[in-house]
Amino acid sequence: MRVLVSGGGTAGHINPALSIADKIKAEYKDAVIEYVGTPNGMENSLAAKAGYKIHHVKVRGFKRKLTIKNVDAAVKAVTSVIKAKKIIKDFKPDIVIGTGGYVSWPVVKAASKMHIKTAIHEQNAVPGVTTKMLSKYVDKIMISFENSRAFFDCDSSKIVFVGNPVSEKMLRADKKTSREKLGISDDKTVILSAGGSLGAKMVNAAAYELIKDYSLKKENIIHFHATGKGGYDEQSELYKALGFENADEDTLTKNNVTVKKYIYNMDEMLSAADIVVCRAGAMTLSEIACLGKAAVIIPSPNVTNNHQFKNTKVLVDGNAAVCIEEKDLSGEKLIQEVSKYVNNVQYRKTTEENIKKFAVYDTLDRIIGIVRELASKD
Repeated sequence: MRVLVSGGGTAGHINPALSIADKIKAEYKDAVIEYVGTPNGMENSLAAKAGYKIHHVKVRGFKRKLTIKNVDAAVKAVTSVIKAKKIIKDFKPDIVIGTGGYVSWPVVKAASKMHIKTAIHEQNAVPGVTTKMLSKYVDKIMISFENSRAFFDCDSSKIVFVGNPVSEKMLRADKKTSREKLGISDDKTVILSAGGSLGAKMVNAAAYELIKDYSLKKENIIHFHATGKGGYDEQSELYKALGFENADEDTLTKNNVTVKKYIYNMDEMLSAADIVVCRAGAMTLSEIACLGKAAVIIPSPNVTNNHQFKNTKVLVDGNAAVCIEEKDLSGEKLIQEVSKYVNNVQYRKTTEENIKKFAVYDTLDRIIGIVRELASKD
């Protein structure tokens, strides 16, 4: 089987593409899989690290306002399809899979026009522009939220609910095992807070207040906070003023609280946690659903189509999470919501059970089934 995969722009599009590619490779030992991205996107390093050859097309998104960049985007919309057709003609894939980002558009559209089987995977509750544009061309649309169906104006029979492809490592993570490894006793309530790998200024500021005015004062709490790579230097000065000391160059500790630049063992940390404070990326929400975590979710307002808030609303409407919009975020508000989880164990347990209802544990198996179905058709 020969498979061409495309997705770019953010890790939220790239990681699902790589998870799908890895699963196909595991199921079909003779599979040849290659990747299509943009010349400067982070997919270059991630795809290469995963062992996939990468091809490039030049494409960019349209801006809402009329600008010279839109002229360039219009030109690339045409030339990128021509380049994609050449890549496809040379590679001769049996199937082409897109996972979002502007780069998926020329690749998947070209494949469809060349009568090659195509599928797209949408991670968010409200489909992105690229996914909606491609929906009329592709053979299968794989969605991660059931309510996404209403946003497509196409043949409903090609829409299939599969969920988001959470990693096998995350799915295997066990709370008891993780706590034993981290040296955390069962009688402790563990809070895990993070604003993203690059750092989120508002989340870091609120988490600092939560730690200073709440977590440090509670003997029954263990709190881990990741500032993100972009926020660590500034935040570390604030924590040092509170008496935190360096455990290593990227970690500060004081009593029951650990502040890190970046969490590399997220599977262990997330599984060990009782309460999670996080952003609302689709993959993050899928992970906390699969692990059944009570969460205070702070959607980023700085994303296309406000999709993080829309992802969160699906959980909030199911009584499966608490949402604090960034415009309403403060240390006081965060303490209020976290303390409800800490003080009311039944409330926390109910939220954990509700969020599990949104979990899909066999996403990659479902996707493989669709790949197998498409590949078997003439």
